[in-house]
Amino acid sequence: MKKKRIPDGLRAWIEARKRRHLSHAHVQMARELGMNPKKLGGLDNHRQERWKLPLPVFIEELYLKTFGRARPETVVSIEERARQQEKKRAEKREAKLRRREAAAAEVGAAAGTIVKSGLGLVSEDDSSS
Repeated sequence: MKKKRIPDGLRAWIEARKRRHLSHAHVQMARELGMNPKKLGGLDNHRQERWKLPLPVFIEELYLKTFGRARPETVVSIEERARQQEKKRAEKREAKLRRREAAAAEVGAAAGTIVKSGLGLVSEDDSSS
């Protein structure tokens, strides 16, 4: 079974989650805040610079200050979000294909041709095969 490809933008968040030991909720909060996953290391420098908060605590405080709640209402992992995006993309492709087939059938009916699914336009003269 072929493993689904995760887009590069989401892959960076998966790597940041593993490297910075963040939960799915923290990653989602950071994404909603518009943070850059490659720049999280500079924010998580609390061992050398004691005045800095640990990254998960910093994200929680910033999220509370910005959105007025401690956590997102629904937490979705990056992998699940990638699946949702792929499903939505596939649905859009199917709808576009159906629209094109309907438009081709409409044009074919007006021009006296028959549309065969997946084969394109076939004139009435060639439809005997």
